[in-house]
Amino acid sequence: MRAISFLLSGLIGSFLLTQYIRAEAQAEVRILDWQTFEVPEFGTRVEYPARIFTAVGEAEKGVGRRFESKDGRAILSIYARENEDDDTPASYLRKNLRQRTLDYERVTRSFFAISSERDGIIYYSRCNFSRPARGSLHCFDLVYPQAEKRAWDSVVTRISLSLRPLER
Repeated sequence: MRAISFLLSGLIGSFLLTQYIRAEAQAEVRILDWQTFEVPEFGTRVEYPARIFTAVGEAEKGVGRRFESKDGRAILSIYARENEDDDTPASYLRKNLRQRTLDYERVTRSFFAISSERDGIIYYSRCNFSRPARGSLHCFDLVYPQAEKRAWDSVVTRISLSLRPLER
């Protein structure tokens, strides 16, 4: 009888925890107003928090958009461009990385994600590489205050995981 009671309370607890997590996730969506930005010419798609960022112009690299926070302390650039040299994520970083010391680096066959902190600012960048030869790069760069790292962690993760080419 105790085993059944223990099992039942565990199942009820799991159900309630799942409902709480879903409610928290839905609240975050409403609070941050997650929107989708697309670069249709390259099939790029990424989610960003519209309550934090407002479009302020074209991206400095490739084709895309630059967004800034209201206070100007955070900048998000979403862009795409041709992979003219048929680079892999590793070869692209070797050619283009200006900062040699990174605090975070993940390089796979299909993407790279890098981060560094300098002068109280965190610089984060991720690029996904399309599969076909001479495909496209689908990227975002995010700059934000290092003192607010913990508050930005979930935002960076969501943007990063949402970045992808559109289905064609």
